[in-house]
Amino acid sequence: MKVTVVGAGAVGATCADNIARKELCEELVLLDIKEGLAEGKAIDMMQTATLLGFDTKVTGSTNDYTKTAGSNVVVITSGIPRKPGMTREELIGINAGIVKGVTQNILKHSPDAIIIVISNPMDTMTYLALQSSGLPKNRIIGMGGILDSSRFKYYLSTVIGCTANDLQGVVIGGHGDTTMIPLARLATYQGTPVSNYLNAEKLQKVVADTMVGGATLTGLLGTSAWYAPGAAGAALVESIIRDEKKLFPCCVSLDGEYGQKDICLGVPVIIGKNGWEKIIDYKLNDEEQAAFNKSADAVRSMNGVLSTLTI
Repeated sequence: MKVTVVGAGAVGATCADNIARKELCEELVLLDIKEGLAEGKAIDMMQTATLLGFDTKVTGSTNDYTKTAGSNVVVITSGIPRKPGMTREELIGINAGIVKGVTQNILKHSPDAIIIVISNPMDTMTYLALQSSGLPKNRIIGMGGILDSSRFKYYLSTVIGCTANDLQGVVIGGHGDTTMIPLARLATYQGTPVSNYLNAEKLQKVVADTMVGGATLTGLLGTSAWYAPGAAGAALVESIIRDEKKLFPCCVSLDGEYGQKDICLGVPVIIGKNGWEKIIDYKLNDEEQAAFNKSADAVRSMNGVLSTLTI
């Protein structure tokens, strides 16, 4: 198995590091446009191999896509990160050209690859990758919902006072501060509703904190987060490579599911060797469906910006 991570910045390098440590592939290529960056980080990772006990071969490349040839899975993290006060919408004009170019270059050398999109604004970049690639829709996956759900469980755990690993919680909809939908009604603690442990006010605060989870970290760090996004990307790669059939909320192309068409949006899907294999219907109530429709409207508006760009 061969995996490529495009973008050797903090998110891409963290994702690659997780993939190598878990030995998800025999060969891992890290690619970046900045001279020497991917090569340097790849060597640094390889020098941890005897310390961490992995045998994955990690190589770096400065914009040489021939080295990515034959990749089974490609993770796209490239693009500028969000700065404090910057919305994901403001990233479209810059990152759209980058993501389209990366997608096309990758497919020249790995026509059978499954593509994972992490670049922001993630929903719009996933839609762009699908439209510009011509690939079957099951082979284009946006990562965002996995990360948002992890943040949701983190905030729940801090309020309940339990380990996040005992919690189940899912975030659907867009990967944005105002478009994501933490499904509080369906969140559980060891099989029991979290509403048994939190009153409505505390639960709503958890939802609110989750929705601004990315912006909170951007404010603290001065740039986008990287540990959790990188780990989320690697978890998605793992379910594909190992055909785990895990249920993850991911940004995928909808054709009538959840009442939406011609859009890529976060919904629960089964992830396996073929990419995303099945959309799971969570039977949203009227309030949740209304929120999902509103999220779709906002993402569709962002997608509309693509038609104004020359890329």
